[in-house]
Amino acid sequence: MSKPDPFAVRQIKGPFIKLPLHPHYCSSEAELLEYAESRRKNGALLGADLFAGAGGLSEGLGQAGIEVILGVDHYPYAVETHAARFPGMSTNWDLSTSGNVQRVADLMKNAGIDVLAGGPPCQPFSKAGRAGIRNLVERGERDPIDQRRNLWRAYLEVVQLAQPRAVIMENVPDIALDKEMFILRSMVTELEQMGYSVEGKVVDAWRYGVPQFRQRFILVALRDGISFEWPNEQASKVSVWNAIGDLPEIEGGARPAGEDGGWWRYNEPITSFQREMRKNVPMSMNHRIYDHITRPVREDDRRAFEQMTASTKYSDLPAELRRYRSDIFNDKYKRLDENDLSRTITAHIAKDGYGFIHPRQPRTISVREAARLQTFPDDFRFSGPPSAAFKQIGNAVPVRLGKSIGKAVVESLEAGRKKSTNANWTCSALASWYEERPTQELIYPWLREGTRWHIVVAETFLVRSTMHETRFVWPLIHQTHVRPGEQVPPEAVDLLMNVFAGERFRKRRTQFARIVDDLNRNPHALWSPRVDREELPTISPSLAELIELAVPVTSEADRSEEPVIVAKGVLRVTSRFLGIDTETRNKLTNGRISVGTQLVLQPSARFAHLALFEVARQLCTPERPRCELCPLRIHCQTASKEPNKLVLVEPEESS
Repeated sequence: MSKPDPFAVRQIKGPFIKLPLHPHYCSSEAELLEYAESRRKNGALLGADLFAGAGGLSEGLGQAGIEVILGVDHYPYAVETHAARFPGMSTNWDLSTSGNVQRVADLMKNAGIDVLAGGPPCQPFSKAGRAGIRNLVERGERDPIDQRRNLWRAYLEVVQLAQPRAVIMENVPDIALDKEMFILRSMVTELEQMGYSVEGKVVDAWRYGVPQFRQRFILVALRDGISFEWPNEQASKVSVWNAIGDLPEIEGGARPAGEDGGWWRYNEPITSFQREMRKNVPMSMNHRIYDHITRPVREDDRRAFEQMTASTKYSDLPAELRRYRSDIFNDKYKRLDENDLSRTITAHIAKDGYGFIHPRQPRTISVREAARLQTFPDDFRFSGPPSAAFKQIGNAVPVRLGKSIGKAVVESLEAGRKKSTNANWTCSALASWYEERPTQELIYPWLREGTRWHIVVAETFLVRSTMHETRFVWPLIHQTHVRPGEQVPPEAVDLLMNVFAGERFRKRRTQFARIVDDLNRNPHALWSPRVDREELPTISPSLAELIELAVPVTSEADRSEEPVIVAKGVLRVTSRFLGIDTETRNKLTNGRISVGTQLVLQPSARFAHLALFEVARQLCTPERPRCELCPLRIHCQTASKEPNKLVLVEPEESS
């Protein structure tokens, strides 16, 4: 058990908010089906929100024209909030159990729910777990529904059983950016197998009018191969003061009088953002602001807050005002910049508000201010005590982000345009081209027919060689051999040093000699499933990943360990093919996703990945690309839109 913080501020409990149920709340599944039928007759597009929390995404979808009538979560206060705000059913069901997965899917089918949304938690998998899932996915099978499963698997299972027209999934960017991109690739593969077109990217919430720096991964899948068009982004930011500057000044820890948890006197909105937040407040409450409460402030904290600006670091404070180690907690206190975006609101704000100090007042932000920064309207209330409200707000999808994605889904469904291709086609086309390519026509033959030793040698000496040089030298490299777990034969080293004699290779010979020394000291380090870089420090991280991709350990338990490598040339291929700029913008997020989403989980995915290196070097070159020779030319967005820029030229010996 952790020790209590001796400096902690005593929390004031309350007010405890108990919200009334929505007028169209359904207490049974039969009532829900009856309500759904009446709404469908009126032309409503119905939705379900799993892992819904308080309903930030539900609220945004509702503003976009998707009426959420089924909400599922496992946090009681969030379920109460959702039940008060939205019609239909809001339930506390554990979706890790097969019975509840089937129950949700049956309700969706019977109620005619066409849009499934949600943000399932995505816990990491063991190596064996990934291998088992990969085998099922490659065979087009699914997990048995009589076992507990990871929650994103349960989410996909609901999709499989209910077959909604649209699927929206929101999550942290890390779900898509791990080394193997396993969860993302699994989702794309399975959804395509079910007949969905799939799009995914990391979005900045501020580009959709959210006054906060918040990056989220959004995946949208539309049934029957319908194409999804992302909503337009805005260039201007909504600042913190633009969002909360109209709220009355309060003292930390103060609690207002009045019914429904108490309220402060409110004057009027000033900015368009504030007017939007107040739009649905009833006239009778037009001069009230609810939930504008926050924690009490210690006197030493008050003095610290008063000395801080938005650029002040914790370590800048006088020593007598620092209660924590400044070398570890240098951002422990953070005053929000009123002229810029807020930092990301997280559920941790329920325990510690020091990272969200009001831009002008010596206190942490209030529940209502946090809700404003998450773009919850002022008539949206939260069940439970203030700590529960903060947690619900921090866990939520910003309403404006949900609205933008929801509107784009509605517009895409109405347009009904078919997507021209999918990741399965891309992966197969690349792999077939690569397998059929003669060895002498490969820039990187060692990636297809070399051992791990051969890759080390070739990547050291031939990394920028022409195809002519490669054709001449590769057979000499290929004839050298190092057995797994054994030292490098001296005759192999002598041969290679003679082949690569001359000033041009002087630095590379030195590097090669260091690698050989490491290999001879640790002969097993190169051959483990993951190259042991602690034992082989001369092997760079990028070279280690390339080795693991090109020559994986062949046991079933390790097949899911293949890394996704995002090199500059590979990004050029996917950027041109998809018609989006990930080569110069967001390379580490959406650039990586653009590569991973083209490598579905199929046995040929490794060859498809290696093909991207060849296509980038041989065909999809920065200037004068050879589009007519490219295996992706049929569906390349850039080639079809800008045919004059991408022209056929005669093949050359040099790359």
